Amino acid sequence: MIYVDASAIVAMILGEPDAADIAGALDRGDSAITSALAVYESSLAIARVNAIPAAVARDEIRLTLSRMSITVASIDESQGDIAVSAFDRFGKGRHPAALNMGDCFAYACTVAHNARILFKGQDFSQTDLRSALAIP
Repeated sequence: MIYVDASAIVAMILGEPDAADIAGALDRGDSAITSALAVYESSLAIARVNAIPAAVARDEIRLTLSRMSITVASIDESQGDIAVSAFDRFGKGRHPAALNMGDCFAYACTVAHNARILFKGQDFSQTDLRSALAIP
């Protein structure tokens, strides 16, 4: 199982230089999930970069997720608890990973689904999560 972080969604949709590597991690046959919070974060980022309404960006994201067979998983109370713990361990101002709210929920969803995380940047590499970019 792979959890797809907002940073990976944005990279793929915007065609950033590492988009092919990110998409390639999804081609290894593992099932993939993301969350409504990641869709929200991605929508705002893509809307900002492309100067389009967030709802238009969201629709593009949903279409892309559907085409790539990435399911939007629910966030429940236990994941909220994991997110709070993630902030205590890896949160901004507490740890070099400097996870923000969205990152803490990505962490929680990844842990709750015993998944590897597909992300861009250095934040999650400073936590105890397994990267989906590394070949298992």
